[in-house]
Parts: sequence; C-alpha cells; structure tokens
Amino acid sequence: MEKKVTQRIKSITEFHRVRGLPKPEHPLISLIDFSKMKRPANIGETNWMLDFYQISIKRGMDFKMKYGQQDYDFDEGVMFFLAPNQVFRIEHDPKATTKQSGYMLLIHPDFLWNTTLAKTITQYEFFDYSVNEALFLSEKEEATLNTIMSNIQQEYHANIDKFSQSIIISNIETLLNYSERFYERQFITRKITNHKILDRFEEVLKDYFQKNSYTTQGLPTVNFIASELNISPNYLSRLLKNLTGQSTQQFIHDKLIEKAKEKLSTTDLSVSEIAYELGFEHPQSFTKLFKAKTKLSPLIFRQTFN
Repeated sequence: MEKKVTQRIKSITEFHRVRGLPKPEHPLISLIDFSKMKRPANIGETNWMLDFYQISIKRGMDFKMKYGQQDYDFDEGVMFFLAPNQVFRIEHDPKATTKQSGYMLLIHPDFLWNTTLAKTITQYEFFDYSVNEALFLSEKEEATLNTIMSNIQQEYHANIDKFSQSIIISNIETLLNYSERFYERQFITRKITNHKILDRFEEVLKDYFQKNSYTTQGLPTVNFIASELNISPNYLSRLLKNLTGQSTQQFIHDKLIEKAKEKLSTTDLSVSEIAYELGFEHPQSFTKLFKAKTKLSPLIFRQTFN
C-alpha cells in the first residue's frame, strides 16, 4: 500500500494560499467560510499537519475525514478541534449531495503569546480528541458558537488597537468554555453510544484476562484500552468519569481486583504468584492496591473463604 505524504502548513497565510483564499487580514488569526474554500487537487492523497490551532463548525459536508482505519461522515452540525502538529486526512465524497457550510477559526500559537490562554488552552482535552469524537451540536448551540466566531471576526476586521488582542482572546476563551459545556451535554444525551463504548471496554478487558495477556504484556494500560476502542485516552477518561464517576485507571483496577478475588478464592496460588500472573512486577504493589480497594489484605481475604 502506497504511503501517504504528509504536508505541513506552517502559517495561516500559507493555508489561505493552499485553499485558494485571499491573503488573511491578520497573519495570526483568521475566520474562514467553508463555502469559499477551494479543494486542493491532492487533498485526498495527502496527510495534513498544521502548525496552528483549528476550530471548525461544519454542516452538510461533501467529504469524509479519516482517522485510523475508519471513515466518519458529518451530516449534522458538528464541531471539532485540531491542535498544532496533529495529522489528519480529508477525502472528497463524490456521492455527497449536500453543500458544505460553516466556519473554521485558525489561531496561531504566537497570537496567544504572553496571555493566560497560551497555557490554559492545552487544558481543553477536546484538542486531543479524535475526529470520531466530534461535538454534535443542536441548532441553538450552533447559533451560539457562530455568534462568538462572528464577534472574533468583527474585532480583527476593525482597526487593530491595544484592546483588540485581549477582546479576541476573551472571545476565544468563551468559545472554548461553551464547547466544554456542550461536550458535557453530549456525554449525557448520547448515552446509548457511550454505553456501547463502556460495553466494549469491558469486553476488551475480559478478552485480555481470558488470554492471560497480562502475563506477557503486564497490566493493561489506558493507552492500550483506548487504542483497542479506537478512541483517544482523554475522551475515554472523560466519558468514564461521566458514566461511572471513575477514571480509566480506576476502572481497570476494579476489574483487576475482581480477577484477583477469583484467583484467591478458587486457586492455591500464592499471593506472589497471583500478583505476577496479573502483570504486577512487585507483589507489594499488588497487595497495596488490593488493600486500597477491599480494605483487606489478599491473605485475609482468602481466609474468609476457608
């Protein structure tokens, strides 16, 4: 299979040129109307990487975005986020009948320099979410976010003065905070999909234990589970927190303790042997975790079955 070439776009000005747009009014921030962008001839043959942030609100797309080995169609109003140096791919869908609309906000990290947002923007986990973890918007939510985007554009359209940057930064923070709120809503309203992910999580762990993978691969990690589910670790962690009140690591530990209880009550293996079988390098680590979860040592727990 032919390896895709990755094209890196280093500036917002270069992005405008590649997408057939006029030179940006501001070199470090730009709001783009999707309907006015041209599609590069090599768009589906190339992986893309940007040196700046991209925040997109889209509706009626005539393309698919690739993540991993899956395609994702965006037919409703959706929002997704790309941080600098993330790799993605776009493929035109010739069967699409809807016309693309919406807006894309580009923010170069240099625009955030010497502001509090320069540090806090990395705390918004959705910049690490995958394409298939997009934010699905209601019409009211979409209208709210479009208004904020419009405010940003109006500010840099006007004569730039000493207040401009702080006003734009304030609007970006508002945009991100609303996005955070709407993601919380999505974890609640899309519970069927979310519970399917939780079911698959349990199946992955069950399969891991049945194959005794921990004896050769060690304890199952958050990154391993996320990879098996084809979602990002941050999205999985936030989803579990909303559904179960636990972190991904806590959820994995609970399943490990269930397996440990089974071995302690049905086998004659020593505590050290069980610890090694479950992937712990040191029996003391296993004993400490077991006591934290059950308030009993493994030996005392075993005695309750004798």
